Amino acid sequence: MSADPPGAASQQVRFARSADGVTIAYAVHGSGPPLVLNSCWLSHLEFDWSSPVWRHYLVELGRVATVVRYDERGHGLSDREVTDFGFDRRLEDLEAVVEHAGLERFALMAMAQGGPVSIRYVVEHPGRVTRLVCASTYSGAAQHVTEDDLLLEEAFQSMIRAGWDRRDPVFRRVFTQMMIPDATEEQMVWMDDLHQRAASARTVQESRRQRGQADASALLPLVDVPTLVVHSRSERMNDFAHGRQLAAGIPGARLVALESRNHILLEDEPAWPVFLREVTAFLAQDRHENSPVGGCDALSAREREVLGLAAQGLDNQGIAGRLVLSVRTVERHLQNVYLKLGVGGPNARTAAVTRWLSRG
Repeated sequence: MSADPPGAASQQVRFARSADGVTIAYAVHGSGPPLVLNSCWLSHLEFDWSSPVWRHYLVELGRVATVVRYDERGHGLSDREVTDFGFDRRLEDLEAVVEHAGLERFALMAMAQGGPVSIRYVVEHPGRVTRLVCASTYSGAAQHVTEDDLLLEEAFQSMIRAGWDRRDPVFRRVFTQMMIPDATEEQMVWMDDLHQRAASARTVQESRRQRGQADASALLPLVDVPTLVVHSRSERMNDFAHGRQLAAGIPGARLVALESRNHILLEDEPAWPVFLREVTAFLAQDRHENSPVGGCDALSAREREVLGLAAQGLDNQGIAGRLVLSVRTVERHLQNVYLKLGVGGPNARTAAVTRWLSRG
């Protein structure tokens, strides 16, 4: 696994099984109330971990939340030989990650192409999502599309067919420059490399085509959770009009316009601390509500048994023997406990036991 970003605890990579049997890889890191990132177009959990483009996101969000992020089907560490990237399947993937991670209540951040799936999840699972962050995303990709956009998409598809799998990154650089036009050459080279590592040309073409058909615009008035919309004003991947539509369509949503040309905010640009300040403040209420007693009350009966035995001083082997479980199952129960209690890092077990004992 790649080296850990400075200031970040090690991430734990796990695997969930979606409804159609596709394996979805997800990673957990950080400390605090759970925050699920609905993944971007291209990702690779291990390669992203030490990225000069994503590292500041992972480090800073991990300081305020237990971050759960995943590679979409066909991408990264998830199953690669996939052809169905439809709206229903992508929703099932998010559901599978949430259930496997043992999350009862969590904040959800929709990034890039994650908007339609996140909006639909919020509406179809009332009470599960505490608050929603929409970061440079949309409710439907086909909204605000011009004739020029359609011609451009045809050109993109041709470039993907011709050059995505080639060693020479010249075709992939076109997408890199659209996403992060203000990046350094080091950052652009990394993004060029990510494109090829994340997915094959066939997957990129087919997933891009099917994602373009996902539309949750009609569901916007039904989103009944606090919502923050943050969107780069001058980016070229997802037009700012998408952010305005989200903020106008979701009751009570607040829009923060970021003065940037970058789809992915870079650490040294002025828009990044604005994004971080707004998101941190927005998520702070979840930290306040995640009291020790409330957190313990969210544990399942088996999770309480496991944590109770840990509080008695038993190690994982001892707990497994007492409850007639495998050590691996005990470890999974404990990881779910840590997520629900909003604790992480090397002292997660001690923090969880302390919370358990504090309720008497």
